[in-house]
Amino acid sequence: MKEDFRDQDLEGIDPGVITHHLNLDPTIRPVKQKKGHFRPEKDKIIQGEVNKLLTAGHIKEIQFPEWLSNVVLVPKPGGKWMMCIDFRDLNKTCPKNFYLLPKIDQLVDSTFGCELLSMMDASQGYHQIMLAPEDHKRVSFITSDGTFYYVAMPFGLKNAGATYQRLVDKIFQPQLGRNMEVYVDDMVVKSKEAHQHVEDLEETFAALRKYRLKLNPEKCAFGISGGRFLGFMVTQRGIEANLAKIKAILDTGSPTNINEVQRLTGRIAALSRFISKSGEKVLPLFKTLRKVKDFEWTEECQQAFEELKAYLARLPLLVKPSLGDTLYLYISSTSQAISCVLVREKEGTQKPIYYIGKVLNGAESRYPPIEKMALALVVTTRKLRPYFLTPWGSEPIPH
Repeated sequence: MKEDFRDQDLEGIDPGVITHHLNLDPTIRPVKQKKGHFRPEKDKIIQGEVNKLLTAGHIKEIQFPEWLSNVVLVPKPGGKWMMCIDFRDLNKTCPKNFYLLPKIDQLVDSTFGCELLSMMDASQGYHQIMLAPEDHKRVSFITSDGTFYYVAMPFGLKNAGATYQRLVDKIFQPQLGRNMEVYVDDMVVKSKEAHQHVEDLEETFAALRKYRLKLNPEKCAFGISGGRFLGFMVTQRGIEANLAKIKAILDTGSPTNINEVQRLTGRIAALSRFISKSGEKVLPLFKTLRKVKDFEWTEECQQAFEELKAYLARLPLLVKPSLGDTLYLYISSTSQAISCVLVREKEGTQKPIYYIGKVLNGAESRYPPIEKMALALVVTTRKLRPYFLTPWGSEPIPH
């Protein structure tokens, strides 16, 4: 399959199909950042990355840039470094592109029950989209070897994700919801029945060839029963939490300052869909965030943290409702938090679809019990609105 799709035969996206524009206000005064300084070993890494970009034709040298940004090295797993450009000054002047991205929960749910999946990754996807010529001088950066500008759309630009989503929506429009789901550069081909998968892949490859979007074969996985998609593990049996995200919390020691608590609660939030009564479980941790100047990791915090770790070691498998299933919504409230779970009942057995938890703020915590229950219902219906509107079953999710 990989040999059948040789991405070196493709030339990249035709600018007539899509081009990235900054839409910068010409009256705004350009900003030229002063060159940053790096140790010799990091300068060598930057030089290597610049040479790769020059060879690929993604950047060119420039003598008189209009805007100028610095290089930033970001650590990657395995001790490697990724070169990025600090476009913060430029991004501040660009109007936001409000092109809507798909709902992650819906895309993940749509893979439930598929016998075979293929996870695909584009080869430097952003760089396959050309930058508007009038913006070249604005997307310039400086290194020890000189100044350069991007011909292709670089990472880190405001609205780059929206441009890429617009492209993949156009490429795969006939397939979306039927045998394909795409969220920016995360792509999955899905087949309800295994014998259909080769045909689904052929349709996908035809679309890729038509629009000349290259894949990175080394990062693709074809014909698998389950895999990682948008931060979740999706299988025919259901939706599982990402083990790497669970391990990151299990391996975390007790926080010693506010910043560490914030990082911890952020990691917990990424798994909240799987955590029953998450608001109640993390309440002691949230209380520490209210005392920025007088941080204290109490015994109550430590006990809550240990109980949370024990719970994470046995997270439930989530399912997706199908046409004809009976759904139940259970809501509850305490003095400090509200919770809900949406479940599917089939053949007398109930299985969870989605958990929601929320810590109440000062005013909300003073609501009468009936109003807290009403708030739980409001929060739930807002969060799970697609579940109440989507016609579950064999029909594809509308995009």
